[in-house]
This record gives sequence, C-alpha cells and structure tokens, in this order.
Amino acid sequence: MQQNADNKLRITEIFYSLQGEARTVGCPTVFVRLTGCPLRCQYCDTAYAFTGGEWMDLSAILAEVEKYQCQFVTVTGGEPLAQPNCLSLLRQLCDAGYQVSLETSGALPLDNVDPRVIKVMDIKTPASGESDRNRWENLAQLSNQDQIKFVICNEQDYLWSRQQLQQHNLAAQCEVLFSPSCEQLAAATLANWILRDQLPVRFQMQLHKVLWGNQAGK
Repeated sequence: MQQNADNKLRITEIFYSLQGEARTVGCPTVFVRLTGCPLRCQYCDTAYAFTGGEWMDLSAILAEVEKYQCQFVTVTGGEPLAQPNCLSLLRQLCDAGYQVSLETSGALPLDNVDPRVIKVMDIKTPASGESDRNRWENLAQLSNQDQIKFVICNEQDYLWSRQQLQQHNLAAQCEVLFSPSCEQLAAATLANWILRDQLPVRFQMQLHKVLWGNQAGK
C-alpha cells in the first residue's frame, strides 16, 4: 500500500459513536480509522481495515470531523502510525482545538507524536501472537496523561501481564488498562483475578461491543 502520498491518508472510515474504551469511555467521539496494519493479532476485530480505504487530503479529513461538532477525536486503525502522514493529522487536529487520542499497537515509534495527543498504547500479550512486536522503548515516550492497555486472552496472558506491570512499574508511569479478549476470557474471571491480586489497574470492557456487537462504524 502506498503510504507517502503528499498530504493524504488512506482512510477506512470516519464515524461518530460513543467511545468504547479508555479514559473517555461513554463520551461521544469522532473516530478516524486509518487503513493498514503490519500486525496480525489473532483476536483482531478490525481486519476490514487492513486493506482498501480511500485516499483523503488532510483538509478533507478535518472538514469531515468538523461536521460532527464534537470535542473528542480518536485516531485509530489498523495501526494509524503505519502511515507517516498520521503525525501531521494528529498535529492539525490538536491545532484545531480537539482533545485527540491515538490508539496504537506500540509496535512503531512514538517519538514524533505531538505531545498534546493522549496515547493509548497496547502491550501485546503472548496469546495475541504478536508479543515479539512490542517496542519496549516506547514506554519512555509515555506520560501520566497516556494509557497502556493489555488485552488478555487467558490465565497465562494475565500472569505475563501482571509480571510486566510489576517489572516495568507501569502504574507509576500512567494508567494501565486490563481488558478481557472478547469471547476468549470471561470478564468476571479477569475482574476476580485483578481483585485477588490487588493490581493497580483499571478493568475495562468494550462498551461499543456491549451495545452494538462487532459492528463496523460503531
């Protein structure tokens, strides 16, 4: 996929919904979903964003976002940072006064992301099939406004995630989210493990899936 077109990004969809995850869960949000991802996590629910999409000028993207008159904007994917012009989009959204969050796998460098952007970075667990893609040096790019997310598929994933939480002292750096992989781990099971071990994390479920299931554009 061509990724260096001047002032353009390949977009899968731009839509308005409730934020389903992270700190602003439940808040009306405009989502800008970029096309393409170098990872293939076994639980991925947005494989439709791996290919296709439509090339859009940055100005056209901002104009579409503006139509919704919404404070919160989330740039997601796929993996949005796989397209270099994503950095320009993030900066221009911040300049326009939006509260901007970036959902990223953490497999690509975060060094040049505008510091005004709230980064929600996955740490890939072993059961994702992509844990070797974790870019641990990205932890140094996170501040207390950011969040780290673990999607947990089974007990082995949980134990591994607990180890990373403690080894890297993640909760002292930013908020940490533990999420059950939908249809792979019962939410109550994960919640009980967190309570048993008194972990300094936030349990979260995907609100949009509770409301609408795994439906594109929601």
